[in-house]
Amino acid sequence: MNKLAQLKKRSLVVADTGDIEAIRRYQPEDATTNPSLLYKAAQLPQYQDHLKAAITWAEKQSGDVAQLAAMKLAVVIGNEILKIVPGVVSTEVDARLSFDTRASIEYARQLIALYEEAGVDRKRVLIKLASTWEGINAASVLEKEGIGCNLTLLFSQCQAIACAEAGVTLISPFVGRILDWYKASTGRDDYTAKDDPGVLSVQSIYEYYKSRGYPTIVMGASFRNTGEIEALAGCDKLTISPQLLQELQDDDGDLATGLNAEVEKQPLPEQTLDEATFRFQLNADAMATEKLAEGIRNFVADQEKLEALLQEAR
Repeated sequence: MNKLAQLKKRSLVVADTGDIEAIRRYQPEDATTNPSLLYKAAQLPQYQDHLKAAITWAEKQSGDVAQLAAMKLAVVIGNEILKIVPGVVSTEVDARLSFDTRASIEYARQLIALYEEAGVDRKRVLIKLASTWEGINAASVLEKEGIGCNLTLLFSQCQAIACAEAGVTLISPFVGRILDWYKASTGRDDYTAKDDPGVLSVQSIYEYYKSRGYPTIVMGASFRNTGEIEALAGCDKLTISPQLLQELQDDDGDLATGLNAEVEKQPLPEQTLDEATFRFQLNADAMATEKLAEGIRNFVADQEKLEALLQEAR
């Protein structure tokens, strides 16, 4: 049995791609997209009909055609993905709204309305939001409306705690981007799965959640190698790129031990994490602060590239 098959017995595997053919090939439970993945997908020949359909729809609406077409394209591709995966698809709110709670809520509602117009039950969609204070608060409101949320660009314990206290459905702690930061800041290039800072961060978050009984799902994301994935085998979910899915599928060795959900039970904190404490703790973590800001900037850049591509295709 290859390592991908072994992994699927221990964690729910999610495809970190908007490529429908890759999703068919690896048969994950769920799939997740973001502006970067949508931009890549929009340039593929097999997506041109979806591109044109999104533009045609947007031209009939009131508002910025490129922005509306990007939103519609995300839903169209998400809908196609849902025809293949048995679980859910994650679709992202415009990263330019990462510090605007009200606008993020409205954008998420629009996404869900478009999915429901296409006949998709909202239970099969997770709305992705950046793990800013504003994004977490938006998620808290949306969850009460029956709209599940995936909090992304998560790099620190304080972000994870705030998400759990807000009752979000799922978090996506970024393993590889944490490792990138530590490699750049320390000059080390010899991290193993045992001392990988990204792996250790997710292990800590996972144990915190399980020890306190939080139902929020932990989905490790942004992997740089299969060693990181194996170290987190047993995590609730793991979202993995097609390249690393292929490497796991080609490997017939034994999967590493990974995580253990049997942890000592701990009491819930007596006080919830308020805004001032959240911002102070996030600011005190240079890695998390820098990677969150960088991640938002990169998603915004790819969102703008996608909108420019759609504008040119009109």
